[in-house]
Amino acid sequence: MASSSLNVFKQPLKHFSQQPVTGFFRDGYCRTGGIDPGNHAVAGVVTDEFLDFSASRGNDLRSVGLKGGCRWCLCTARWLEAFQAYRSGKVTNLGVPRVDLDATEDSALRMVDMESFRQFAVRHDPSSGSPTGSGAA
Repeated sequence: MASSSLNVFKQPLKHFSQQPVTGFFRDGYCRTGGIDPGNHAVAGVVTDEFLDFSASRGNDLRSVGLKGGCRWCLCTARWLEAFQAYRSGKVTNLGVPRVDLDATEDSALRMVDMESFRQFAVRHDPSSGSPTGSGAA
């Protein structure tokens, strides 16, 4: 379980996805346990543009069945790379996955500042807690 893992708000980490099953431990949580060399801590909603970007960097996530709209625990460095590509004009804002901050482990803050994540945060429906759309940069 992820009971000891905290999100970027220093609250208990929320479950992210079972369809597809994601996370370094394949338990649906974007937690690293300190042993994940890739730091799969970012709870990202991927887009087709991001999947193209990731494949161009040697990590074809479509090969594991992902498509635009899938929820996947991403390597923090890959999310940051997509963010930097957006900032330099190499990809559009759709090339940066939206981030569920409640399900993103606090370890991601070692590489990415909170304001960058907030620019791409998934918005939640206050009544249900489920995502209602995506942040826009």
